[in-house]
Amino acid sequence: MKTTLLSLLFAVIAVAGTFAQSPRITAEGTNVSVAYGQPSKKGRLIFGKEDSQSLEKYDKIWRTGANKSTEITFKKDATFGGKSVKAGTYSLFTIPGEKQWTVVLNSVLGQSGAFEYDKNKGSDVLKVTVPAKKYSTSEEKLTFKVSDKSVDFQWDKEGFSVPVKF
Repeated sequence: MKTTLLSLLFAVIAVAGTFAQSPRITAEGTNVSVAYGQPSKKGRLIFGKEDSQSLEKYDKIWRTGANKSTEITFKKDATFGGKSVKAGTYSLFTIPGEKQWTVVLNSVLGQSGAFEYDKNKGSDVLKVTVPAKKYSTSEEKLTFKVSDKSVDFQWDKEGFSVPVKF
């Protein structure tokens, strides 16, 4: 009886944990795609300074999504922010900033957060710095839009755009 109840408890916890995770979304372009966990704003302050109540702090490495690390796939060799990148799949991290964002491509896939990035930062493939974008309208859900010309990111009223060429 105890074994049955214990098994039932673990099953309920596993199912609840699955529903608590943000959905995994894929933004598709012809030659590039981004797969990411898509959290919602839910009235929270998303980006801010270290001493703020923001969810993500400026100038700190971030997995740029929810759950496991965001992954960007290039179907062909490309330039990303003016730097060469080979066809393949990479973890995408960012360092948000008020005036600029640093976008990092790392070869270790499936990292479960920025705390794992610290032990894997030696596997960075490239880093690019792009201007911060301020949008006039708020995006409730973390959103990537991709094309063969750019990878664009917005959450709330902040984001970035990285030029891409194939």
